[in-house]
Amino acid sequence: MKRHICIHGHFYQPPRENPWLEEVELQDSAQPYHDWNQRITAECYAPNSASRILDAEGRIVDIVNNYSKISFNFGPTLLSWLEKHHPGTYAKILEADAESMKRFSGHGSALAQPYNHIIMPLANRQDKETQIIWGIRDFVHRFKRQPEGMWLPETAVDLETLDLMTDMGIRFTILAPHQARRVRGPGKSDWQDVSEARIDPKTPYFCTLPSGRTMSLFFYDGPVSREIAFGGLLNNGEIFASRLFKAFGKDAKDDQLMHIATDGETYGHHHANGDMALAYCLHHIESNNLANLTIYGEYLEKHPPNREVEIFERSSWSCVHGIERWRSDCGCNSGSHPGWNQAWRSTLRYGLDWLRDSLSGIFESGLSQHLATPWQARNDYIDLVLDRSHENLNAFLTKYQIEELSPGQRIKVLKLLEMQRYAMLMFTSCGWFFDEISGIETIQDMRYAARAIQLAKEVSGLDFEEAFLKIMEKAHSNNTVYLNGREAFEDQVKPMVLDLLRVGAHFAISSLFRGYPEKFRIYCYSAESAKYEQLEMGWQKMALGQTRIISDITQESTIVTFAVLHLGEHNFIGGGRYCAGEACWTEAHGAIKSAFMRGDISRVISLIDQHFDSHDFGLWHLFRDEQRSVVTQILDKTLQEIENNLRRLYSDYYPLMLAMRNLAIPLPEILSTTVKYVLNKDLTAVFKEETIDMDRLGKVLQEIRRWSAQIDTSTLGSLAGARINNLMNRMESAQGVKSLVLLRELETLFNGLEGLNLHLDLWQAQNIYFSLIHTVFKDMQRKAEQGKEEAAEWVSGFVRLGDYFKLRMI
Repeated sequence: MKRHICIHGHFYQPPRENPWLEEVELQDSAQPYHDWNQRITAECYAPNSASRILDAEGRIVDIVNNYSKISFNFGPTLLSWLEKHHPGTYAKILEADAESMKRFSGHGSALAQPYNHIIMPLANRQDKETQIIWGIRDFVHRFKRQPEGMWLPETAVDLETLDLMTDMGIRFTILAPHQARRVRGPGKSDWQDVSEARIDPKTPYFCTLPSGRTMSLFFYDGPVSREIAFGGLLNNGEIFASRLFKAFGKDAKDDQLMHIATDGETYGHHHANGDMALAYCLHHIESNNLANLTIYGEYLEKHPPNREVEIFERSSWSCVHGIERWRSDCGCNSGSHPGWNQAWRSTLRYGLDWLRDSLSGIFESGLSQHLATPWQARNDYIDLVLDRSHENLNAFLTKYQIEELSPGQRIKVLKLLEMQRYAMLMFTSCGWFFDEISGIETIQDMRYAARAIQLAKEVSGLDFEEAFLKIMEKAHSNNTVYLNGREAFEDQVKPMVLDLLRVGAHFAISSLFRGYPEKFRIYCYSAESAKYEQLEMGWQKMALGQTRIISDITQESTIVTFAVLHLGEHNFIGGGRYCAGEACWTEAHGAIKSAFMRGDISRVISLIDQHFDSHDFGLWHLFRDEQRSVVTQILDKTLQEIENNLRRLYSDYYPLMLAMRNLAIPLPEILSTTVKYVLNKDLTAVFKEETIDMDRLGKVLQEIRRWSAQIDTSTLGSLAGARINNLMNRMESAQGVKSLVLLRELETLFNGLEGLNLHLDLWQAQNIYFSLIHTVFKDMQRKAEQGKEEAAEWVSGFVRLGDYFKLRMI
């Protein structure tokens, strides 16, 4: 009997993009990160691509890519985000799959996933088919191979879904042990009841499907998986490995597969440093020959299933009631809000099902006028989502169009296809998973629904919003802020709905605070300024312009003429309209400019009201990130005045404060706060300089010790860590003796930071250092042995730097 271990991680985040911008906007709840994708990447996805193995003294002895040794799946929408915002981590994930194929007999670690994590048994057949096709196409686009297995969202399963998966070449999936109903061995006619998670998880099974085809199924070890996700197994990698080993049967004669499955975020996000526990677990298993590490595809090739299984249809891993968590008040919830109910789930499910079916009619009737096979075109639309180049768009339309399309018809076709994309995104499972209809996950699904409703109205003239909101009125909220889902929609969804005029308003206002080239992009829109003029009179500023806005998604375009006046602080008055041509520009521009230059602000306001249909441009027209940036700029002047006043206080009362200190008299709170603020600003300024002035740093630290001032360790640690990472990036590029100056600066910086007790994020710097050990260090060491002085200095300095990074030289 041979023992095999497979660890599966389901890495997934719900799509968080603003449906009108195709970008994740600022999320304050994710501080200090920009958004939750950024935060979880820093805590989990990136660390698992370069995880640390430590010795007994806590020093790094190796850095490994966990993904290359485990089975994993990433949600396609998450991979799309990683590709754009964290290309390094994204590349490591792809590299891991390629590396795993060498390790696991030609089988890759990565599995596919239905596109946007909908509960497949609750979807209609057409959506099931498209979700599987999109998941596979996205996988092939990224990993450059066909997937062998596919992870089902929430492991929610029914036979129709499995049949569709086999039809598209998927060989296996992974389920929870309680999803197995009964089994029978080879040649046996009698079934054995294995309900209530009594199935043996150490062997694969096959499930016979309605089509006559079969699907291989793996049922993970439930108790151990729960200990990893919710217990303390990730506190120690060796104990983690020991627990996996102990799960093997002692008297088994056949080979056994011990395998577990959890959310991938368990390894770092849910459990801090969980990636390191996983890395050490894998290291301990391999180095002590406890078992053979494998993945499902490899194990399936060498151990084809000979036992048949029947499953409980419409079951899942995270709802003991089957799939009720995504359509009823079954009792499954986060447990954070005793007394709340989730009766709203059934209403939301009904409302979105109704909307999907209503939109399907518009899609079929609208698209069949221009494309030969509308639903097949939807299945293939993923190829355009992955590559929106003009060449790919033309190839797609050429393949399906009944006859050559006009520009307006092309826009209509793209809007209909986008409508269907959002009609699927609105079913993302997280919208039902948590406790409240006004929660961010449910609101996100409603935003997708709103975008689909908007597109339907634009192409057909039919408006489904009011009918949908009538349904949402019956979805009662637990939150005292909202009575029901309608109120939550009107407060959190409706203000986000935008058109091309709103994009023009964003440009008009933001152009007063930063420069734009003649051609530029605003999220998923391209823009070109035909005319633009900015005027200033004291602290009042004005922008007048005419700009073409084009949607990169639907190709829709328009020209927006605008005027916006900044009266100071947060006060704006502006307007815009769809208007092209010289006459339109001349009509508004001349009169408004003339009034502004005369200082006749009341006349300017009157002319804006007169010339522009939409004349309420203000801060709320800015998209969230730019809104925060503009407000910060507006505040800068005020904050600088406050800082100047505090510095005067500090300077004027310094002798008195010093006398009080010598007399052991505590400073009044207003003075102690002033001291803390001024010294922390001085310390921050030191680290923002291009080159750190160590003398100045020493003087500031001396003052901090004198007054026992509390250091803003969060801000300073972030600045210092960024400086170190930047220096290491430059050192990697320079390499060799040329990097000696940078090495000296790093050592000086670390010396200056001693005693400050800062938390430094050195993950990136450590990765570079580790890489240099295996690339540059040996060459420099050889040159040092040949008597080259600069090389010898480099080697000794590099070794000392390793002490700061807590990296052991191998």
